[in-house]
Amino acid sequence: MKTSFEELYTRLPDLLAPSMAKDHPNLPVVKEEGCYYYGTDGKEYLDFTSGIAVANTGHRHPKVVKAIKEGADKLMHGPSGVIMYDSILRVAARLQGILPGNLDCFFFANSGTEAIEGALKLAKYVTQRPYVISFTGCFHGRSVGALGVSTSKSKYRKFLQPNGLTYQLPYADMEGCPKGEDVAKYCVNKLEKDFELLFDHQVTSEEVACVIVEPVLGEGGYIIPPREWLQKVREICDQHGILLIFDEVQTGFGRTGEWFAAQTFGVTPDIMAIAKGIASGMPLSATVASKELMSKWPMGTHGTTFGGNPIACSAALATLDVIEEENLLHNSKTLGAYAVNHLKALRKNHKVIGDVRGVGLMIGIEIVDPVSGEPDGEGMMRVLDLSLEKGVLFYLCGKHQEVIRMIPPLIVTQEQIDQGLEVFEEAVVEYEKALTVY
Repeated sequence: MKTSFEELYTRLPDLLAPSMAKDHPNLPVVKEEGCYYYGTDGKEYLDFTSGIAVANTGHRHPKVVKAIKEGADKLMHGPSGVIMYDSILRVAARLQGILPGNLDCFFFANSGTEAIEGALKLAKYVTQRPYVISFTGCFHGRSVGALGVSTSKSKYRKFLQPNGLTYQLPYADMEGCPKGEDVAKYCVNKLEKDFELLFDHQVTSEEVACVIVEPVLGEGGYIIPPREWLQKVREICDQHGILLIFDEVQTGFGRTGEWFAAQTFGVTPDIMAIAKGIASGMPLSATVASKELMSKWPMGTHGTTFGGNPIACSAALATLDVIEEENLLHNSKTLGAYAVNHLKALRKNHKVIGDVRGVGLMIGIEIVDPVSGEPDGEGMMRVLDLSLEKGVLFYLCGKHQEVIRMIPPLIVTQEQIDQGLEVFEEAVVEYEKALTVY
């Protein structure tokens, strides 16, 4: 007799490594469709995670499913270079039309981490410089190279001794701005001083290959920097001949209201890492740069067996079609602004809701202690669990795991936004009542 999913689920600790199985909330599901998961408990769950910013076109969009099935009828595997095929070339040509500036040449891989590794290797190879600068709080992946520039949580680096040829600077510090001062000006001035101190005391600018940054801080807490701050990063890189890498793994493909955050903020990097929303759940990513830069990275200096899989590329083509045909960039902007305004109104009546920040449908909701105003990770988890019990799935982020990520598929409707925020408020009210008991 075939073992049931329910029985296998009880054996989860014996079957999967804790590092894979111990995330939140381990919701057992049997199906996904549009903006919903369907649980083994028979319940429908409104998904405000998009599979961690992957399902921008929604779960199992019919056009994407059709492209996958038709792709599988032709080719299951590359490898690119040994053979060449239509879908990988076609997706590269399509991406050329939506990426900013002269970012027009691609190395395809399978995951965001691989795209980051490619970006770091490319920058070091073409500049022949050894050092990398990243920003505190950013997350770029868990492989050793990517881990060397990831500082969202120290536990990710524990005992692993990642590559030491990196330096970290503070991310844009809006909270540190004194009252009455211009936030953008404060952040820019602090950034200039931080770079100056780094170059004076720790590493010369001539030794730095690249600066890597998340244009919106992801796991570090959904921090949205001033446009001027990112522009100043670009300016400093240009001044010293340093390449600028944008990690757009989470921010790409309409999440911030434009195709990429580079366009949202008006700053074009030299290299970009893209993944997640590129293929609606199929494993695909890319390191992107200009043809001029890529031409300095010869055959053999990087490689892949599975990168640019033909079925994944077919899914990516369908994904781009859906985003364009269903006007999802506009939906991301308008419904993102609508949700943020609604949440800011809720904050006035609920002291456990701290800062609310968002760009497009990338929204962070801080949960705080109602008395001290300090970040409250335990309270955030309680609100998350209560929301799930009521049928809405959110995710978490932040240094103290105090921020709720609200990242619904870009196909989400206003009615679904209303439904999700109504449940969120119910969860907040229930949590606040429990606090008054004690």
